[in-house]
Amino acid sequence: MERTDVKNNHTEEHSTGQIRCIEKSDPEYPQIMKQYSSMPAKLYVKGRLPDPKRRTVAVIGARMCSPYGRMQAFRYAKALSVAGVQIISGMALGIDSEGHKGALEGKMPTFAVLGSGVDVCYPKSNGKLYERILWENGGIISECPLGSGPVSWHFPARNRIISALSDAVLVVEAKENSGSLITAGFALEQGKMVYAIPGAVTDELSRGCHKLIYDGAGIAYCPEIMLEELGISMEKVTQNGEKNNLGLARDLNMVYSCLDLRPKNPDYIVRKTGFSPAQVSNCLVELTLRGLIRESGRHYYVKDS
Repeated sequence: MERTDVKNNHTEEHSTGQIRCIEKSDPEYPQIMKQYSSMPAKLYVKGRLPDPKRRTVAVIGARMCSPYGRMQAFRYAKALSVAGVQIISGMALGIDSEGHKGALEGKMPTFAVLGSGVDVCYPKSNGKLYERILWENGGIISECPLGSGPVSWHFPARNRIISALSDAVLVVEAKENSGSLITAGFALEQGKMVYAIPGAVTDELSRGCHKLIYDGAGIAYCPEIMLEELGISMEKVTQNGEKNNLGLARDLNMVYSCLDLRPKNPDYIVRKTGFSPAQVSNCLVELTLRGLIRESGRHYYVKDS
């Protein structure tokens, strides 16, 4: 296994200060990838690889996404992360970035597979996210040699690595010709579960998701259904949430008090509480995981009687 020192920067102060070149014959090369054809002969890794003993879900979608898409990517990734699921994506703008941020908010490591060298942060505007992924015990992964810039054909190729490292793929928003559908296609070929979040039938950003659902992908109507199909007990998640998230009690109580047996959407709660959409989304995830509320329809919540 080759080891290459990283240039003098912030990450030298902790365990991510070296880049490893892991060949296919190396014991550290992910076993899950070895069973598929066309996997790269070597991987460059900065930080860690996903823990093979934990479930891993890819959260992917459009770069030019809608506010709805951002909220759902963050919401699902955080809920899965709170339950102990590792989130993997491509660190692109839009859905990918929100997936990583939601995972970090849920306190589980997250992993980014790049279409550039692991020493090249792309896009540059995601520099803080890149550093945070490493600080939070996650990893940056690529098959591209060090110093490689983001070339268009790198991105479809990296998608096969994202799907190979995942137990399931969640597509949040995607146009009909989206690269996310390439990832979903790889996942289906690899026998992985694929889910899509539905949207308005007139919304161009939801057409790719609707096509996946038409072709047989699962409908991601709530995070809990994904956790159940991944074999993760919701009772255990709720118990863990009660132990670890008491610091959010005031926020949770304010959001919970806005709800009753008549369905309310997040916009209503934002107006009532003055919280940001992201904060409301976080609280709704926590309350749902605790079993205090449920989603009665798409983006509408009620108290769970």
